[in-house]
This record gives sequence, C-alpha cells and structure tokens, in this order.
Amino acid sequence: MSRAIIAILRGVRPEEVEDIGAVLIAAGIDRIEVPLNSPRPYDSIARLARRFGDAALIGAGTVLEPEQVAEVQAAGGRLVVSPDMNPEVIRATKAAGMLSYPGVMTPSECFAALRAGADGLKLFPGSLIGPAGLAALRAVLPEGTEVLAVGGAARGNFAEWFAAGASGFGIGTALYRPGDSAATVGEKAVSVIAAFDASCPAAD
Repeated sequence: MSRAIIAILRGVRPEEVEDIGAVLIAAGIDRIEVPLNSPRPYDSIARLARRFGDAALIGAGTVLEPEQVAEVQAAGGRLVVSPDMNPEVIRATKAAGMLSYPGVMTPSECFAALRAGADGLKLFPGSLIGPAGLAALRAVLPEGTEVLAVGGAARGNFAEWFAAGASGFGIGTALYRPGDSAATVGEKAVSVIAAFDASCPAAD
C-alpha cells in the first residue's frame, strides 16, 4: 500500500542517494524529496528519477522560485515541496504537470494555496501549529484536502496527528541525517513505517 509519507533527504549527496532511495522504497516509502539546499540537488534528483521513477514519486523540497521548478522538471522530478506558499511556484509546478505541496500555517495560506492549484498542503512547522491547530483548520478546509504535517510529526505522535486530521507526514531527520549510512536509514524507515501502520486509521 502507498503511504502518505515524504522522506526529506536534506543534505544528501548524489553519490549516496541511490542506495538510500533503495532502502526507503524497500521499507515502503515511495515519496522522496531532495531539498534544494542539499549538495548538487538536481544531480541527486536525476539519479533517483532514473533509477526509481517508475516505483516512487521523486522531487524537490525547499523550492522557492518558479525558475527552480523548471530545473526540477528537467532533472526528472515530479514533486515540488516548499516551506512557503508562493502562488507563482504553485502555478509553475502545475503548468509543468507536477505535484505541488506548498508550506502553510494559516487558513488564509491554506485557501490561497488551494486556489492557486496546490495538490496538497504541507503544514509547516507542525511543531508550532500542533494537532489542535490542524483540527481547527480541518473544520473549514474542503473535504478531501490532503494535509501533510511536517516538522514536529514523529513516530511517537502519529496517532495524535491522525486523530486531528493529518493525511500523512513529511519526515526528515527521523529518517536521514547527513552521514547516515543506507543501512541506518533502512532501519529508521522500517521503524517509521511500523509506527505509521500502527497509528493510521486506514490501516485498521
């Protein structure tokens, strides 16, 4: 089953990214983003897309400018994730036929993102908004809106986030820190998936 988890590989290097991508996919995580403030990010995206593009959704994080969207597309990425809500980035992403997940905190940002064409919302930073904040947003968001909690969601609180209406999560350092071996990432991924499946209402 496909789980709504985006692995955030901030700081990953191109020469290690394929081994790390392989263990993530083997564990059951099939959405992977390489933040653009990582070393040679477009090289990493291209490597992942070439090897795993049929099995996983590969893309970029920390996308701040419309011009970067074109570079992600040229590298083979199909997913654009941002920490902010820039309508120009959203529109460029959709015009390129890719999926858009902008960062939002407030109702105004949520609705502006959806009006601009976002496919889903990245609730960021989740640690500041909290499950209670998400629950309040869910009362007004259109039914079916995909909301991923990022920055504050972890194995120990997945159930609380799900109860508040989270669709899934973006997971960074709980999966990968610069210097982690592929074996270490694989172990973390198995643990994250186990916690996700134990907490997800749809998995009951």
